[in-house]
Amino acid sequence: MKFPLLNPIGGVCLLAALAIPVCVVAQGEQQPLAEHVQHYTITDLGTLNGGNFSQPFAVNSRGEIAGSSNLSNNDQHAVLWSKGQISDLGTLGGSNSIAFGLNDSESAVGEAETSTSDPNREDFCGFGTHLICQPFSWQNNVMTPLPTLGGYNGGAMRINRWGVSAGFAETSNEDPACPAPQKLQFKPVAWAYGWPIELPTKKGDPDGIALGINDYGQVVGSSGICSTFNPNTGLNLQGVHALLWENGKTIDLGNLGGKTGQALGNLAYAINNRGQVVGISDLPGDTTFHGFLWTKATRIEDLRPLKGDIGSAAISINDHGVIVGLSVIDAKGDTRAVIWRNRVPIDLNTLVQANPPLYLLTGCSINSRGEITGLGQTSTGEIHTYLAIPMQENGSGVAGQQ
Repeated sequence: MKFPLLNPIGGVCLLAALAIPVCVVAQGEQQPLAEHVQHYTITDLGTLNGGNFSQPFAVNSRGEIAGSSNLSNNDQHAVLWSKGQISDLGTLGGSNSIAFGLNDSESAVGEAETSTSDPNREDFCGFGTHLICQPFSWQNNVMTPLPTLGGYNGGAMRINRWGVSAGFAETSNEDPACPAPQKLQFKPVAWAYGWPIELPTKKGDPDGIALGINDYGQVVGSSGICSTFNPNTGLNLQGVHALLWENGKTIDLGNLGGKTGQALGNLAYAINNRGQVVGISDLPGDTTFHGFLWTKATRIEDLRPLKGDIGSAAISINDHGVIVGLSVIDAKGDTRAVIWRNRVPIDLNTLVQANPPLYLLTGCSINSRGEITGLGQTSTGEIHTYLAIPMQENGSGVAGQQ
């Protein structure tokens, strides 16, 4: 799998929707496995009818998954997988949409194109249509646009159990430093009762985005400099500072040596209900990146890739402290899904049943039962969403705590 990645991770889960090569990478040298390591049963969740690509972003504690799938005409629609079925959540009038977040009440959030052209010809949804890209909430088969901060575009990335969501929204203020055609500042926001609350960026950073929220209202994300749409992160942001917002304070989580955000940036993706944060940070020299774990006790710690690999990204953490993401194998950008236990990476492909239906490229989200969703590649090169269910010791796939 190549590393250009995907549409807005927001949380994203790093991997590309387009320009995906038809090849399954070799597993290469593996980490030694500890005793009693959990194993998983992999299910290919497929795509919408006529599609050949799907991507997940969040799995709730009931095993339901929010993401997107393409159609036969290659438009992408937000989808929900529930009880083995895939449902099309629709759009806001345009061609494309993506669902990034999902809670246990089956409320989803994301971003969707409208049928109106962006007056500034911006392309925040990243599909090249230059249509206005609006944040949305979805429940009971109804997609509702969420307000911005006075600008045209935005995206909702995660939602907690109380229905508070986090993401970003454009303001009406111009940012002269933005590369054309981008024009307006965008800020991290939390939507409570459908109303956007602007979150402060790090002093000196004009733009920012919120990427994760937990059930206690702690929010994580990044602030920095607006940039052209980056296909490697799915963001219009060069993330300089990984941030935590709590109790009215903006906390800089630090970095692993990278200062400018010029590799992939310093981005906090997810926070669990214990206040543990995961994300990515550039290394010294800002030419490559590793995943990180941040806690109040230990501060920022390096989550290294698999042995011999050149980069890593930590994308999700559950309340038991189990982390999933990816390891970048080589400079070509080949990746493999990784699970970190006690900060030790293990190739998720070594923990699955014999002859699995997919080669696992990323771990995008993990829930409290230890179920994992991510991107996998079929033997014919298609990219599909998978669900990994923990096995009992007798080999049966039964969800259990991790």
